[in-house]
Amino acid sequence: MTALQHDDWTMRAKCRGQEDDLFPEAAEQKRARLICGGCPVRSECLAEALDNRIEWGVWGGMTERERRQLLRQRGDVTSWARLLVDRG
Repeated sequence: MTALQHDDWTMRAKCRGQEDDLFPEAAEQKRARLICGGCPVRSECLAEALDNRIEWGVWGGMTERERRQLLRQRGDVTSWARLLVDRG
């Protein structure tokens, strides 16, 4: 993914400008996940977090714990962007 492609999806994110709200503690994560509902770039966001092993915050509607579990379950995936985004 090029820097331009990265900027493209982040500019269309529903959470744009709310970065601090996406790194909550415990129960507040559920509230933060609601922002992801209906986001047009949810897949791109999740792929970014999974491919780069980002260990904090809510990305693509998933918490750190959920992403770690998915990575353990799907250790065979070498590119989440290819799996989740590049379907064309």
